[in-house]
Amino acid sequence: MIFETWWLLALPLIFGLGWMAARFDARQLLSEQGALPRSYFKGLNFLLNEQPDQAIDAFIEVVRLDPETTELHFALGALFRRRGETERAIRVHQNLASRQDLPDAEREHALYELGQDYLRAGLLDRAEESLRRLMSGPYAAPAKHVLLELYEVEKEWKKAIDAARELQPLEQKDYKVQIAQFCCELAQDALQRKQPDEATGWLRQAIEENPANVRAPMLLGDVAMAAGDVAGALGHWFGIEQQDASYLPLVADRVVKAYRQLGDEGKALAWLRGLLKTSLAPELLDSAYRAELELHGAPAAATLMREQLRRQPSLLALTKYFEAQAAEAAQAQEAPANMPADVPAGVAAVASPAAGQDIAQAQEVAAIRDLLQHRTRNLARYTCRECGFRARLFYWQCPGCNRWETYAPRRSEALG
Repeated sequence: MIFETWWLLALPLIFGLGWMAARFDARQLLSEQGALPRSYFKGLNFLLNEQPDQAIDAFIEVVRLDPETTELHFALGALFRRRGETERAIRVHQNLASRQDLPDAEREHALYELGQDYLRAGLLDRAEESLRRLMSGPYAAPAKHVLLELYEVEKEWKKAIDAARELQPLEQKDYKVQIAQFCCELAQDALQRKQPDEATGWLRQAIEENPANVRAPMLLGDVAMAAGDVAGALGHWFGIEQQDASYLPLVADRVVKAYRQLGDEGKALAWLRGLLKTSLAPELLDSAYRAELELHGAPAAATLMREQLRRQPSLLALTKYFEAQAAEAAQAQEAPANMPADVPAGVAAVASPAAGQDIAQAQEVAAIRDLLQHRTRNLARYTCRECGFRARLFYWQCPGCNRWETYAPRRSEALG
């Protein structure tokens, strides 16, 4: 009985204490809200309603009333940069970075934001200078990541290699694909300067960094070809089949040129004909068509494309077929049967009904060819698997998202 009475006395006391604590928290919250300017809440409301211009005006008013609000400075600078007002973003972050009373962590944050402002404004030297001050501490990894992007824009490939190697332990991420591509870029620069030994050194390093890299053996073949070692060049290019056969279409024209130099173009054509029977056919149509046309003429090229249409029907193969047909018809039209070579085509058409019929047929074939060429000219040849950027040419680095090796060497026929 005594125990139950004690609880009856304690319950109202506990309830009263809880009520007082709740009142205290509510008053404190109201006082904190009252201390914040109304412009702060107006700015948040504008942001929620996706009205950045009005949000900026509201936050500027808050900063004017309370210059010590560093978080609002950062938010304001980010909004300026997003709108493209890089000069105003730079002023905001410069003001923060120069404040002596700012904690080290916030000053480093200001330097990082300032580096991105300079990068967006195209002031690459200042961006590098700002980011270089953050090589240690919590912003070291993001700063080096931005520096890596900066070096790629500037094509400072040696600095890019160093930055990528420094990032690997910080981000626990493998950058071997990028480093190998940077080495290939340096090799191409050396080739343009006619320094084959230097180029070979960089290409060997690229293969050491990433044995799966296909670009390096392609360029090694170019180095061998430039030195007159045709057999060595073919060895490098054929070796790509062991790595990734899907990249063979990228060296098809090189192989044809090498065999032509050896005086054995028929062997190149036989190699292409064999590949046309595989899944690589769409990527090899251009090379096979040109080689057949040059070696055996338009009728043989038309026959090759007709065979390909039976194996793998495609709009590109149909276009090449009518190109060959039009070329064959044009040749026949230039020298009609039983007519001297110097007789104009119009005169031949009047003199010979059969010749006139051939001319009309040639014009129809040419019209179909032109229509197909117009349609296939807009085909999306290669598509980046990261951002979906479409390009008619193959790129090792996507022009859209700047990622490396995101283009598969496969062309699509999706009309864009």
